[in-house]
Amino acid sequence: MNAIAAALKTEAFNTFDEIESLVHGFETGTLSRSQWDHKAHLTVACWYLVCYPEPEATRRIREGIQQYNKAVGIVTTRESGYHETMTMFWINMVKCFLKRATLECSLVGLMNDLTKRYGNKHLPFEYYSRDLLMSWQARRNRVEPDLKPLPCGRRQE
Repeated sequence: MNAIAAALKTEAFNTFDEIESLVHGFETGTLSRSQWDHKAHLTVACWYLVCYPEPEATRRIREGIQQYNKAVGIVTTRESGYHETMTMFWINMVKCFLKRATLECSLVGLMNDLTKRYGNKHLPFEYYSRDLLMSWQARRNRVEPDLKPLPCGRRQE
């Protein structure tokens, strides 16, 4: 089992190298589909939001997911594949987390805190009705929540 697989099977990262390997696998399209889970999505989003200014991080996350999906054969349909509203929802949540986080810890500690705090991949359904979030419109374009506002508000584009 490689370092990425080991890190994703546990609840916590143990080393910076595990995080860096995951991001590298994402960027090169070599991360297996089974490893591209909720924890991996959060980790990649946090990595970019820590390493780049917000507009650049957001662009890299969006384009990176679409490139990764293409590399591993994930096709966007009405039921699966890239989802713009979900992507932007999780970027918002990671951004909120980082605003409140103490940056005095290691990146490993930060990632572990993030994945512990936002490990519930069903959290978007507290903000969006199932019908709206699973709509083709929400998959293709970001839509505003219909149940309650996002905690840190919407990023200006």
